[in-house]
Amino acid sequence: MTLFEPLGKAPDPSALAGFVPCQLEDDFARLLLRPMFNDERETLFLAAFDAFERLVRLERVDGDRSGRCVIPPSAWRTLVDGGIATVVMAHNHPSDTPWPSDADIRATHAAALFLRTMDIDLADHLIFVAGGHFSFRTAEML
Repeated sequence: MTLFEPLGKAPDPSALAGFVPCQLEDDFARLLLRPMFNDERETLFLAAFDAFERLVRLERVDGDRSGRCVIPPSAWRTLVDGGIATVVMAHNHPSDTPWPSDADIRATHAAALFLRTMDIDLADHLIFVAGGHFSFRTAEML
């Protein structure tokens, strides 16, 4: 038997693929990344890990007046010069909407392709909101 939500009622965000509620976040998301975000402005972090899964670099990119984060080439250069194996992208949505925009999806796929050319894995892209975060990996969008 399938249970359907009544028409006009939005599904609970935690029931949708890719959303991880705050109480289920791992230590990396909950203790390191979440406290670094400001609710008023979009900010992006690039976390770089070595082959032993140690965090070796954390780059911060603040959003511009339009609220968009553009990753400058210097941020990528700093990351890839350090002998890293994986990268996690993370940013917040001050609008409190956890779902990725078309621009988020395009940026994620472009970053994954760019990193793959250097044999670096984009492990995930997380979008933080007050109630939890959206994970591209969990939603099988990577």
